[in-house]
Amino acid sequence: MRICCLFVYNNIPALDTLLKYFVGNTTRYRNNIIIPRTLSPVYIKTKEEKIIEAAMESCIFKSIMSCTLGYGLGLVIGLFTSSVNPNVSVGPEAKQQTVREIFREMKSTSHGYGKSFAVVGAIFSASECVVESYRGKTDWKNDTYAGAITGGLIGLRAGVKAGVIGAAGFAAFSTLIDYYLHS
Repeated sequence: MRICCLFVYNNIPALDTLLKYFVGNTTRYRNNIIIPRTLSPVYIKTKEEKIIEAAMESCIFKSIMSCTLGYGLGLVIGLFTSSVNPNVSVGPEAKQQTVREIFREMKSTSHGYGKSFAVVGAIFSASECVVESYRGKTDWKNDTYAGAITGGLIGLRAGVKAGVIGAAGFAAFSTLIDYYLHS
């Protein structure tokens, strides 16, 4: 008995061989898995579905998607604000704006809003995903930290004081929105 134990402890590959002999092939696909049913039917995801799901949950995809959707939302808001508040000059030298000038103004306003919303969306989504990945938790603190990072980076262009105020304001806003949406 003692010789057998010394053989197994001193020769680890032999232990692996014995394991494969007794257990069998560990890479085969098992069809006889029993999964208990709950309220909904059980559906096992295919390899392709798991790959697509992993790609869609990546930080890069989330950032690009929020940047694109932020640009679209900014275009719509810019189009609305430029149609509500047109730049019309008043006075004796006032001239009538042409349709081309109005559309050019609407385009530039919409594009400006779109860029701003795209940057905010991309920074917030990227920072939230990185914070969530680092912390390993999904809770309200992720949005607060991501809001602080986003507000700080956006406000930092105007100085340190503006960065601190922006971080505090955006963090409070993100926390309130998260509380409102999850309650």
